[in-house]
Amino acid sequence: MASPRRLPRGAGRLTVALLALCLAAPLAAQPSERAARERLDAIGSEIQGVSRRLTTTREAQAEASQGLRRVETALAETHRRLDLLQEEREELGDEIVTLERRRDLLEAERADQVEALNIQLDALYRLGQSPQLKLLLNQDDPARLDRLQHYLNHLSRARNARLDELARLDTALGETRRELDARGERLDALATELAARSSDLAEQMRERAALVADLDSRYASEQVRLTELEQDRAHAERVLRQVQEELARLERPPPSTAIEQTRGDLPWPVQGSVASRFRAGDGVHRNGILIQAAEGTPVRAVHAGRVVFADWMRGFGNLLIIDHGDQVMTLHAHLQQFGVQVGQAVSRGDVLGAVGNSGGHQRPALYFEVRRGGDPIDPQSWIATR
Repeated sequence: MASPRRLPRGAGRLTVALLALCLAAPLAAQPSERAARERLDAIGSEIQGVSRRLTTTREAQAEASQGLRRVETALAETHRRLDLLQEEREELGDEIVTLERRRDLLEAERADQVEALNIQLDALYRLGQSPQLKLLLNQDDPARLDRLQHYLNHLSRARNARLDELARLDTALGETRRELDARGERLDALATELAARSSDLAEQMRERAALVADLDSRYASEQVRLTELEQDRAHAERVLRQVQEELARLERPPPSTAIEQTRGDLPWPVQGSVASRFRAGDGVHRNGILIQAAEGTPVRAVHAGRVVFADWMRGFGNLLIIDHGDQVMTLHAHLQQFGVQVGQAVSRGDVLGAVGNSGGHQRPALYFEVRRGGDPIDPQSWIATR
């Protein structure tokens, strides 16, 4: 796996100092749960702000590494937008099917009304012109006169009702046809935008491939590559440990989600083969497990919690961190895109993002890590045995 070059000396200390500064403000004597959550959100926002500022320094990263961050961030947004467009297209397709069924029903109902009206008009025609006058002239049977008059009144009311119903059906049909036209125009616009986004995606993927090849070519040997990966891991360790320490210092820590009670029974974040196990991987993969899965496969939360980080980080690519309370966090790296944002509460099974290969990784996979009290522990001791 290719990886960006190391951060400048002192970058980790800068991250720690900024985090400490952000969280050193005194809390109220008895802060509310809302205040604790806002402080938790501030941690994630500050971490991401520091990460972005570090990448803009002159010596922070090589030009190719800066480009990798830029293009992978753009790729994540393109994938996200494509998914949204596809969802909208599917919803519109369902709406069009519903509208077409409604139109067919209205047209069939209108045809029935027209047929019934024709029957009524035919009955009136058979009575001839001026049937009321004929009835008045026909005085030989008053009972028959009353029955015919009643029949004529009934036909008249029925005819007027049919005409009113036809007018209502015509209005409804007109509205349905206009809605169908509008949906059709929106579908055409979506198709155009999808084509443009797909073209952007192809170009961004070509650019990413060139950047990864450039980064790979800069490693003089396998040992240099491993050294760079270890530096990425060490940088991440400092940042993640500081996050955990500051969370532990909160007067009212994040609420418990009882994750300890589910140990050994948590679901897998994604189904796939384990490419590297705890303490067996290189660099940033050493403290967790790497699960190979098809690109775009949904990644799901293994337990309830709150998103405290969702951004690109050296070595990890698109990294998402969830705090579950009780000093337990889960990390999800190499994501293709994010499905949630910082501060958002998630429940077990919620989609967090999609499997990708961000961070310069060669193959699509999910890196999954569990930390308790800031220390990495074997994720497979927490998730259910398959």
